[in-house]
Amino acid sequence: MADNVASLFRGTAAHSPSMAALARESDGVGPIDFCIPCNPYFPTPGMFDELAGRLREIITYYPSSADTITAELCALLQLPPSCVAMGNGSTELITWIDHLLVRESLAIPVPTFGRWTDQPMETGKRVDMFPLMESNGFALDPAQYIEFIRARGTRVAVICNPNNPDGGFLSRRAVVNFMDQLQDLDLIVIDESFLEFADAESDPSVVEEAVLRPNVIVLRSLGKNFGLHGIRFGYLVANPALAGKIRSMLPKWNLNSFAETVVFMLKEHGAEYMESLHLVRRDRLDMARQLSALPGLTVYPSQGNFLFVRLPVGAEGTVVRGRLLSEHRILVRECGNKIGSSSRFLRLVVRPETDVRRLVSGMEQVLYGSRRGAAVPELGTGTSYSSGTAAVDRLISETNGVGMPLAAQAAAMPSLPPAQTWPGPAPAQAPTGMPGLVPAPAPAAAMMPPQQQPAARMPAPAPPQQQPMPAVAQMPGVAQMPGVAQMQPAPQMQPAAQMMPQAPPMSAVAQMAQMAQAAQAQAQRQQAPIPAVAQAPSPAAQAQARSMQPPPQAPAMPAMAPAPAAGLGQTGMPGLRNRGLTAAQVRGRTEPEPAPQPTGWPAAGAMYNQVG
Repeated sequence: MADNVASLFRGTAAHSPSMAALARESDGVGPIDFCIPCNPYFPTPGMFDELAGRLREIITYYPSSADTITAELCALLQLPPSCVAMGNGSTELITWIDHLLVRESLAIPVPTFGRWTDQPMETGKRVDMFPLMESNGFALDPAQYIEFIRARGTRVAVICNPNNPDGGFLSRRAVVNFMDQLQDLDLIVIDESFLEFADAESDPSVVEEAVLRPNVIVLRSLGKNFGLHGIRFGYLVANPALAGKIRSMLPKWNLNSFAETVVFMLKEHGAEYMESLHLVRRDRLDMARQLSALPGLTVYPSQGNFLFVRLPVGAEGTVVRGRLLSEHRILVRECGNKIGSSSRFLRLVVRPETDVRRLVSGMEQVLYGSRRGAAVPELGTGTSYSSGTAAVDRLISETNGVGMPLAAQAAAMPSLPPAQTWPGPAPAQAPTGMPGLVPAPAPAAAMMPPQQQPAARMPAPAPPQQQPMPAVAQMPGVAQMPGVAQMQPAPQMQPAAQMMPQAPPMSAVAQMAQMAQAAQAQAQRQQAPIPAVAQAPSPAAQAQARSMQPPPQAPAMPAMAPAPAAGLGQTGMPGLRNRGLTAAQVRGRTEPEPAPQPTGWPAAGAMYNQVG
């Protein structure tokens, strides 16, 4: 498989080859799947046995009409059939929503599910993409999103809740308020394809609101929840006029016999389904704990059945994905082709603990070599088919966000005795500068706001010849986007010296200034500064550079750490630290997780009360 990995990914229009294609390349046995977000606990083995026993009948005969299958599903979910349209997967429904109800423009936060950006563009619509900021943990601010929609004059707004790929979640109250504020729009779509896996609140769905509103559609998936992507079935809920308009345009027999068989089996397996959701939520918390222990890996809070992770500095997603597949038979979702993401991000599906141990072991070997904590692989070459890495992201990764190449920064840092460098047991556990995940708790001074940190923790300011890197909001064409002007550089861009537990003596600070000056002069000869993003130093910084005296406080560069956000712990960073990880950080919960009490098949608006 190793020789064909790259060609398999280049040769598909989707983000990954199908499992059938991968199986054909490896003697009929596919890899462990951390890519496709399925429920691994449903259907039960007994249900699969029943489907296998009826296979000949299922594939020989036509299914019943879509109305018959929809009526059975509505009886289970306690929804009126006139308000529901079933499709051959949620993608078919997105296609018809675009054709019938989107006239000129659609707004969507990015990164997100690709069909919400690609489908309207394919039919000539304007797609207004609202960027979710990494510095804010990819959390969606509904107020800023509404501002963006008003400024753009967009007529259709979409929210994915939870969002794919990051698992970001909005409470029911926030979603209802969003719909209230935009009730004059042509259409609002709330994509709840992964909401069954959420447990941040007991009743997060807005399906009941959709039935009563003239311009709201709620989209739901069945393949993801039931672990049956191959069957292709999903549904939408809306007022009878909207649902009827979609339903009237769907092809005859758009639902297949497998979909019909499963829908009619479900009424006997409600308890098993609710138990499967409970197990996925449990595994999500355990998987986040294990992944967050990997040095330099950032894990973002998720309410879906997947986790969004950022790779350590220097690791490139297509290289990691290829080696995991060819060397460890593990398939992951590299997110370089998602608008608003890059190849430094992976989406990893929640799986049982045995599979997670194999994933963690494989990632340790790929990222760190033969021993944990070793250097990560360099940026891969020959991977231009991963098109999502933004120029700004590459620029920041090359300069570590301070306008100075990484090699020059390393040369400018003085050597300290091991006892003064890191509090952990081994240098391999040193922080990599990535947000959120650090191998050992940072000293109290390192967590202070920049203006309160001891002056000796930062190197001397750059001389006048070297221009510091401005914040992303100062770059031309970026500040105009709502939410970007307030964005601060991600915490991984802090110089490593800022994380040192003890301040060097004054003589060491002076030495640092001299070394920084020499290193930056050498960097200038090797790489010219970028005028488009240059920013003149302040008069005070120039005076300090000429005197070569240690500054009284940290240099006047933008703050490197975002403000603390709810549910993200005390670090104020978007990711999850690998020490003290709690369920609240992963899921937004503060109360103990209730024990499952399956009591039969749940209604659509109350199915979350069974497990929590």
